[in-house]
Amino acid sequence: MTTRKKIENPFKYEPKQVDNLLTIGAEALKKAALNEEAKNFILTNEKLFKTLKKAANRYIGGETLAETILSIQQLNRDGFSVTTDYMGESIRTEKDANEATDEFVNLASAIHEEKLNSSISLDLSHIGMLVSNDLAKHNLRRICSQAAQADKEVIISMEGTDRTDSIIDIYKETLKTHSNLGITVQAYLYRTKDDFTELSQLPGSIRMVKGAYHTPANQSMPRGNELDEVYLHYVDQLLSKNHPCSIASHHEKIHEEAVKLIDQYKATNYVLERLLGIGNEALTLFKDRGYACRMYVVYGKEWYLYLCNRWAEYPLNLFKGLADIVG
Repeated sequence: MTTRKKIENPFKYEPKQVDNLLTIGAEALKKAALNEEAKNFILTNEKLFKTLKKAANRYIGGETLAETILSIQQLNRDGFSVTTDYMGESIRTEKDANEATDEFVNLASAIHEEKLNSSISLDLSHIGMLVSNDLAKHNLRRICSQAAQADKEVIISMEGTDRTDSIIDIYKETLKTHSNLGITVQAYLYRTKDDFTELSQLPGSIRMVKGAYHTPANQSMPRGNELDEVYLHYVDQLLSKNHPCSIASHHEKIHEEAVKLIDQYKATNYVLERLLGIGNEALTLFKDRGYACRMYVVYGKEWYLYLCNRWAEYPLNLFKGLADIVG
């Protein structure tokens, strides 16, 4: 009797190898998200746009404001507050920046008219920062003024590290005249230690995120236990002072530890936040336990960068995207 030699599975990886592959995939997707040429190619290629859009649908409220209003209304009925973002960034002409600003003003008007429980989130490079800081400040003031009519907040998102100084400067100056303004802070940047000290002394709200953008060497720490501890340290400081904040994370450990701090400090000026389409079942459980929960909803056609970043956070989500495309 001949004994057959067992053939090893060439696709079997050790856990450490899997982690390394996921890290490599995440870094590649972060770089892809910043590739404006690729984004423009997808937006102008009808077949490719429609194909990848099937994967993006999981994460967006709609392509139009009208579609997105329906999504927000449903989330509000389900007990979630919302923050809404008209997708786009890296606008390089005044005309395009002003058109994007008009859309945000329309969004603020719709929130007021429809009595939606939603704040507004935006990238400053979407409303003119790459043209000039003055243009971005002018457009940001327009949006904040309209949002104030509905007593709603405008939250500035964070972008690549080459834009951090400009974003913080525009935020600090605009906050002097518009109190309904908040900013996003990325825990993974080493510079955040100093930025946080300054920003947490201002009255504007702070959205804490780990950080998803590709950075130059030695500017940020990798994902892992150290980053988790740093993130929770910032959250602890905010909650202990009841500083307005959103705790934005899809990591179960982060939100579980955060609610312990919320209970400890009896904090009331917070919200647990997740992106639409990622771990929403877990956020529902926190909501059902009585914690304030907010869903981040985006809309529009500029979903390429957004989709890449969602996949970069957990590259295995690419398989969900594949299932969405062929399903």
